[in-house]
Amino acid sequence: MTQTEILAKLTEIVRPYSQESTAMEHVSMETDFIKDLKIDSATLVDVVLDVEDAFGITIDNSAMEKMTNVANTIAVIEDAISRK
Repeated sequence: MTQTEILAKLTEIVRPYSQESTAMEHVSMETDFIKDLKIDSATLVDVVLDVEDAFGITIDNSAMEKMTNVANTIAVIEDAISRK
């Protein structure tokens, strides 16, 4: 799975949780979930659970802590996929 494919899938997962519909139209590798998309830290747990389901992976707590922006999240997803 390419980074572009992961980004597209991740964007759809995050969309329902974001308070910033305009920012959702411009999601990039630099997008920060809390600052740019206004997703609170408690809701990020829901995002992680949805990511696990969507990609068929398991994310441990240390990896979860890194998932604050799109680039880090994609790196965590790629790593988890490679370990399947």
